[in-house]
Amino acid sequence: MGSPVFVGFQRILVAFDGSPHAEHALNVAFSIAKDAKAKLQVLSVIRLPDLAESAELHAVLDDERDRFDRYFGSIRVRAQEKGIELETEIAVGRPAEQIVNTAEKIQASVIVMGKRSHTILHRWVLGSNTERVLKYAHCPVMIVH
Repeated sequence: MGSPVFVGFQRILVAFDGSPHAEHALNVAFSIAKDAKAKLQVLSVIRLPDLAESAELHAVLDDERDRFDRYFGSIRVRAQEKGIELETEIAVGRPAEQIVNTAEKIQASVIVMGKRSHTILHRWVLGSNTERVLKYAHCPVMIVH
């Protein structure tokens, strides 16, 4: 039987950008998913440059999709080793909006996010995005430090 704290968690959404904080959040989510026998969904969001030209836009999208696909490969192996059902998704847009929308779409029991990202291009788990997710999410949000 799963841990009493996590009983009822059926689907866990993890916001993942590849940063150490996101990796820590992923590890916590793996632990919760294993204890609760929950399905885990990992979401990465590509935030586009504000004033990007078409060619630059396509290059950024391709580079970021490739980067997240590499992360997802190792995440899939870890999930399989732990016996955790896993889905991955790459979204494009405003991170907080994509996280909240995905959580609603998949009927997440909880959203797990890292404290913050140190990467320049992916500072999407900073205060304002975290606040937006906390404010608009339909489910509990766990911020992992």
